[in-house]
Amino acid sequence: MSIESSEDLRYPIGKYTPQPFSSQLKEEWLNDIKFLPQALENAIVNLDEAQLLTPYREGGWTVQQVVHHVADSHINAYCRFKLGMTEDNPSIRPYEEKRWAELEDVATIPINISITLLYALHTRWYSAISDLTIKDWERTVFHPEQKKEMTLWYLLGNYSWHGKHHTAHITSLRERNRW
Repeated sequence: MSIESSEDLRYPIGKYTPQPFSSQLKEEWLNDIKFLPQALENAIVNLDEAQLLTPYREGGWTVQQVVHHVADSHINAYCRFKLGMTEDNPSIRPYEEKRWAELEDVATIPINISITLLYALHTRWYSAISDLTIKDWERTVFHPEQKKEMTLWYLLGNYSWHGKHHTAHITSLRERNRW
């Protein structure tokens, strides 16, 4: 992963950059999956309702929307991995993440529900992928919207980045606002 611009509030840790397989990176990325729920929970600790309803940048999602988005996204990620582990190059289902972030449950359900969901989901996800072989990481899924094959290795790196990316949206907002 590279840091392109810390000035771009959309990408506080830079954009995802695919990396070749390495055992060290695999352990790092698996730990990112395993510990994301705790990192996200730490990022939101002691925020009040007004703070949760604050966008992380002008025109961006609120903290509340970000937390619910991570849960929504990672539910999809878990399913994508399971499909890739059990089928030959399956098509994965894209979804309208911006529209999901505007649904009523995102506006009304407390974020602790998504945090709890993430703890359970990431426990299952980590367990499902922690013992994959190098050959397993080469398995692919097909993303019809992007019209490209993606390896499970690519997905692992992407979702490792994704969790840290959204956690950094919250932590950088807290730093800027001195919360």
